[in-house]
Amino acid sequence: MAQDNPTTDRLFLTRFAWLSITAALVTIALKTMAYLLTGSVGLLSDALESLVNLAGAIMSLAMLTIAARPADEDHAYGHSKAEYFSSGVEGTLILIAAASIGLAAGQRLITPKPLEQIGTGLIVSVAASLINLFVALVLLNAGKRHHSITLKANAHHLLTDVWTSVGVLAGFGAVSLTGWERLDPVVALIVAGNIVRSGFRIVRESMLGLMDAALPAAEQDAVMKALQPYIHDGVECHAIRTRQAGSRRFVSLHVLVPGMWTVERGHHLLECIEADIRGALPNASVFTHLESLHDPASYEDLELDRCEKTPSESQEKKKI
Repeated sequence: MAQDNPTTDRLFLTRFAWLSITAALVTIALKTMAYLLTGSVGLLSDALESLVNLAGAIMSLAMLTIAARPADEDHAYGHSKAEYFSSGVEGTLILIAAASIGLAAGQRLITPKPLEQIGTGLIVSVAASLINLFVALVLLNAGKRHHSITLKANAHHLLTDVWTSVGVLAGFGAVSLTGWERLDPVVALIVAGNIVRSGFRIVRESMLGLMDAALPAAEQDAVMKALQPYIHDGVECHAIRTRQAGSRRFVSLHVLVPGMWTVERGHHLLECIEADIRGALPNASVFTHLESLHDPASYEDLELDRCEKTPSESQEKKKI
């Protein structure tokens, strides 16, 4: 038995992707200008990461558009998993950008170059960081409110960019105070390391989603808490499975009741259980299966694959 939430039109979430695209274009222009003015490889690393932000924002726009499509004959569970492709591609681009930054920083570390117009570079970079911070907070709020993994991933990436920029600016200031030009590429290498960490995290989350990993422990606990009021008077639950596809959560379970219950009574119980789980987990599809508490067959499908029957057992069931 299954009960799903009404299909929600999520196409309006693409407006946030457009906001991210606009912010990326503006910050690329500002950081490139700052790099050209100063010659700072640290600022170059910031500009390169903003290119990754732009690519990620464009991918987010495409995948959010696909994820908003309703379920159809070929995609009975909807298209929400498309969001994982966005974060996967973004994570890969982050790793590529980190390699480029590391290469540029290594060359500058070997052959230092004096920075120019430091004051102007600082002003431009701070302006770009403030833009990223504003957009990141907007995306993070929208991602949490609408349960969009794509928007939350994009927001966390922008926040990483903000903290990266703070580090670059600190190195920039250190160069201006100490005159040690190698501080700039050293900071750039640290930035590259931070980007690698962020990229691996995003790729890992995408892989877990595509592999149908179980919901986080806190959300599984919420499911169990919703079930507790019903575990009495001979009612049991087992074969509880959870997974997530983009913004959509899926929960399936078997509910065992005494064999003398009527179909109507069992159906009413399942309706109540499904409603409580959906109340505990927003945007969840709940699938329940009613079984008899005293039928041995009810305990043969606890695993994903049902226990195989011997030919003699199968014949015995046919007689029944």
